[in-house]
Amino acid sequence: MALLLLNLVESIIKAFSARHEKSPIKILEWWKTALYYQVNPRSFKDSNGDGIGDLKGIEEQAEHFKDLGVDCVLLSPIFKSPMADFGYDISDYNMIDPVYGTMDDFVSLQKKLQSLGIKIILDFVPNHSSDEHKWFKKSVDKIMPYKDFYVWRDAKSNDNNTRTPPNNWQSLFSNSAWTWNEQRKQYYLHQFDRKQPDLNYRNKDLVEEMKNNLRFWLDLGIDGYRLVAVPFLFEHPDFLDDIRKPEKLAKKEKNTYDQYYHPNTMDLDETYGMINQFRDVIDEYTLKDGKSRVMITEAYTSLENTMRYYGNETNLGAHMPFNFGLIDRLNKYSNATKFNEAINNWLDNMPDGKCANWAIGNHDNPRVSTRFGDKMVDAMNMLNMLLPGAAFTYMGEEIGMSDTAIHWDQTVDPRGRNAGLSGFQTLSRDPARSPYQWNASANAGFTVSSKPWLPVNPNYRMVNLETQRMQYWNHYTVYKRLAKLRKTRTVQRGSFDGKELSQWVYAFTRSLPSAETYLVVMNVGSEYEDVDLSNWPTLEKDEMWQVHTPSVNAQYLIGYSFKPYYQFTLKPKSAVVLFNKKSSSSYFIIFRHSIVGN
Repeated sequence: MALLLLNLVESIIKAFSARHEKSPIKILEWWKTALYYQVNPRSFKDSNGDGIGDLKGIEEQAEHFKDLGVDCVLLSPIFKSPMADFGYDISDYNMIDPVYGTMDDFVSLQKKLQSLGIKIILDFVPNHSSDEHKWFKKSVDKIMPYKDFYVWRDAKSNDNNTRTPPNNWQSLFSNSAWTWNEQRKQYYLHQFDRKQPDLNYRNKDLVEEMKNNLRFWLDLGIDGYRLVAVPFLFEHPDFLDDIRKPEKLAKKEKNTYDQYYHPNTMDLDETYGMINQFRDVIDEYTLKDGKSRVMITEAYTSLENTMRYYGNETNLGAHMPFNFGLIDRLNKYSNATKFNEAINNWLDNMPDGKCANWAIGNHDNPRVSTRFGDKMVDAMNMLNMLLPGAAFTYMGEEIGMSDTAIHWDQTVDPRGRNAGLSGFQTLSRDPARSPYQWNASANAGFTVSSKPWLPVNPNYRMVNLETQRMQYWNHYTVYKRLAKLRKTRTVQRGSFDGKELSQWVYAFTRSLPSAETYLVVMNVGSEYEDVDLSNWPTLEKDEMWQVHTPSVNAQYLIGYSFKPYYQFTLKPKSAVVLFNKKSSSSYFIIFRHSIVGN
């Protein structure tokens, strides 16, 4: 009987395929629909009691990724480092820092993730190394070929014979971007901390060495990279002074970097050419074994310059430039228009045929719960995970973690410390990097040490993973339902249509012929809002919809059925995912997908 049923299904599939030969279903590469989960290794799980997270800790908790529905783990830097900038100052690109473990620990973690069907990509820092890297030490001594691996300049000449930097360029961490090296008798450039000297990408030997560093981890089987801080790879060869902003604007900035415009140190044309060369390295490996890998660029820059990282037909560029639109453009005061603009700003400017991506937080910005309030956590996760393309989650967003209050004497972030007592609270990135809150035991179960590297948020006794796992409905359960929803053909392949329904209500649909349509409605305001869908042309008047996933604070339960074409009400800061079922053909499509795949 089972064989007869299978033969019948196969016959139907063949007949269906024959009718649609001219438009076969194209297989989507994994990175286009993946749910990425960013882990800051220092803050995820400490396995050895030293107060710092490590690779073994990540492996111990790897089932959490599977439970959530994560497709790929993104690790912040784990390479050997003096930790002046907590891993973003690399002294050896081909070694694991001992604080995180060993190469065997990395291989073990990788195997564990592979056994769970989860991929792994690494943060890679191409712009600069540590001043403790062997290249820099040899460059100081002018040993070939390392002599010009970094950006060195003579002091500026002055009538009074005082030594001054070559120009007025400022570090992103405040103060001059130039530091004098007494041994070499020259200044070196560092657009970040003084212990992070900029690499010289006009040196071909350096370029090849950096490509080999990429190859090292690709040879170990990783699935790709996120290249961070890429706008700064090249500087203007004439080393011209930057232009200071008008005095009124400059005075408002606590960080000296923000007091200037930076045409000489950001977004030079050569930077995009270098990204193309890095992409070639990634594609070398795909050509060898047919295994798809991903390269993502991280660039805090204008939208126009960000889009250039997508490349073109002749220069492929990155698979995706990281999208900061939902982080930079939205906050708790944003209305529906702002939400609509933030989304369309990316979709309307993205080159044809490219893949979108979304993120609502990362290790450099305040957490979602802090920026929008706890009541908006579910709505923001709905937005992030149901828009077309890839989605990035920063660890803790699935349980609604918020920033930790970090005092001046607890501040370790160099950007915060350089800003001083008056500016550290606005510039320090420490509050968003506090340890993950696993349970209600001491230090949230992150470590058995009495002193974690950063303070744990005092709210961990109520906001933690273990507690939410035992509850019926919370941020964690909402997140898991959204992750499952991402696996549907509608969300992976369906069209998108977004609208402002009123000043404070934003909604969008994901739809696909012969499959369920999903409608997400968000009240981003502070009062009850009546939702009116009567002017939405693609929604039929008598369609019956069901609640698929409500936010924790919504007044509707899963499975509640109604006709939203007529007005309904949403509580403040609440949101719902609705769906309607089409004809039985939709079940056939899902059944076919489950047998033969996309």
